[in-house]
Parts: sequence; C-alpha cells; structure tokens
Amino acid sequence: MSNANAVIAPASLVIGQLESDPLESSRAALVQGIGKTGDLIRNYAAALELWFDQKDTQGRTTAKWYELIGKEKKPVKAEREKFVALMVERGFAKPDGKPSATVDTYWQRVKEASGYVPRGRVQGSVDVDARTVSDLQTVINRILKAEEDGKEPNASQYKAHLIEVFESLGGDVDKLG
Repeated sequence: MSNANAVIAPASLVIGQLESDPLESSRAALVQGIGKTGDLIRNYAAALELWFDQKDTQGRTTAKWYELIGKEKKPVKAEREKFVALMVERGFAKPDGKPSATVDTYWQRVKEASGYVPRGRVQGSVDVDARTVSDLQTVINRILKAEEDGKEPNASQYKAHLIEVFESLGGDVDKLG
C-alpha cells in the first residue's frame, strides 16, 4: 500500500492536543539554557579546584589543578578521561569515534575558568585601542597589497576613512604598506 494517499493530521492539531506541547517545552528549554554554558563551565571549574588544587596549611592555593605534574597530575588526568568519555557518549566525536575538537575546546574553557592563561595572552592587560590600531594596520595593508596586485576591492573606497581612524588612534601612517 502506498503512503502517497495517506491522510496526515496537521502538526498543530496533534501538538495542541498533547498534555505537554513538545514544541513549546523544547523552545522554553532552549531559551532557558541560553547563556547557562558559562555558569556550567564555572561550576565544573570550581569543583575541579575544590578537588585537585593543592593548598598550604592556611588553605591558600599553592598549585592549580591544571599546573600539576607527575604523580600529582594522575587524578586530574583520570577526571579528564571521564570528561572526554562523557562528551563522546553525548555525540561529540569524529566519525572514527575519537573525541572531536569540541571536547578540547570545552576543556580549555574549564581551565580558563579556573584561572589558566593560554600562552601569548596576558590576562587583564588587553589595550583595546592598541589592538584596534594593530588590526586596522593589518586591514589597511591588505587593501594596499590588493591594489598593488592590480585588484580593485570594494574596501578601497573606505581606505581613506580607515587610515583616518588609524591615525586618530595613534597609528603611524609611515608604517603602512
């Protein structure tokens, strides 16, 4: 028998007749969960700190859990293995079954929530204006290089404005190009 002639009730009738509307409940769950990832990461980081940070006799932290080495690091490694296994179980795996990059990304976020500062990043010392000048220099140089190569990017029409902002923020025009 062909399903082509089957009568299908509109989803709105079926959903509306259920005691708990799955569309409404899933929408509410999504909206409720938005923004909670940071809280969940911080909570997990706090638990790792509680269990694995090393403390002196006055209760001051002498070594963070992510700094431990050798035999002191074994329990942290075991915890990470449990974390990875659960992430893979929940679908964060490559087709070959190995953990996806998402697993490492979340572990990194947990470490950062505990105070870890990745190499090359100085925490709390980001000068937005200095970084903006650097980024503008990169953008302007990209436009200039394209023009030198005989291209006419749309960005060229904004080059003068970008240079003006670059100079206003303290950039050295002589260093462009």
